[in-house]
Amino acid sequence: MSFHFADIARHAASDGAVSEAEILQLRQSGWADGRMSREEAEAVFAAQQALTNPSEAWSDFFIEAIRNFVLMGSEPRNMASEDEARWLIAQVEADGRVCSMTELELLVQIIEKAANVPLSLKDFVLSVIEQAVLTGTGPTRCGGELSDTHVSEAEARIIRRVVFGSAGHRPAGVSLVEAEMLFRVKNATLGAENVPEFKTLFVQGVGNFLMGYASPNAQLSHERAKELETFVADNKADFGRFMGAMARTTPNAFGIVFGRKSPLEPTRDEQVAEAAKVTVVEQEWLDAQIAANGEIDSYDRALLEFLAEETGEA
Repeated sequence: MSFHFADIARHAASDGAVSEAEILQLRQSGWADGRMSREEAEAVFAAQQALTNPSEAWSDFFIEAIRNFVLMGSEPRNMASEDEARWLIAQVEADGRVCSMTELELLVQIIEKAANVPLSLKDFVLSVIEQAVLTGTGPTRCGGELSDTHVSEAEARIIRRVVFGSAGHRPAGVSLVEAEMLFRVKNATLGAENVPEFKTLFVQGVGNFLMGYASPNAQLSHERAKELETFVADNKADFGRFMGAMARTTPNAFGIVFGRKSPLEPTRDEQVAEAAKVTVVEQEWLDAQIAANGEIDSYDRALLEFLAEETGEA
């Protein structure tokens, strides 16, 4: 770790401030190549948690630096390993306080921009978002404010970014745990002056979970992506060995590359159409979610009307 990073952390802990000149020095020295060591990343986190009123310049640097450290610090790039996920969670929880606004934006951007992250990090971010929406107050990094009395425009925007993020539980779609989170937030804020965008998000989110199609291959695990990168980077193999390894590593590769497909395999349109059907299990889940509140509220009615229209049963 460079002495400059250590000095910045100690300085922040002593007086709770980091100047723009010091931030510029951080960018020019310790982080000049866009990479940081874990010790340097921990020093930056320590500085963040020591600041009483972080400036916009510091917050931007912190988010960019830690996001890049988690997602770009090791191969495969744009992903996080189990170890990196555990480290990030431990850093956020280190001060024993509710996640700060800057840390909240960091977590949202990681889910929003990563190709994939471990399930433990997905679950952690979702729990932090729910807690922030229900109990948080103050200005967010993306504009607007958190409110502990209703769902604000900023909060609706943050929820949307996370549940539809590329590294979420269901990329470009909404998962069971995310749909249940939407129901909990809705039930907790009934009667409050929630922004109209939240009702739209609730209907779209739960509707997507029930009727949306998500490719099972939309996300690769960190381990699988690393395996494939190693395979592709092997420039010593001859053609025969390459094709044999390709067949072992990706069993359906030849069907994809040369256009062969099993006659029993459904087309993408057929898969989308099948996913759009609300199954008996999904209907039972929906009935239980609505019943848990003891009434069919305006959000539930809007959702049911949406589903009826989409299924042609309106």
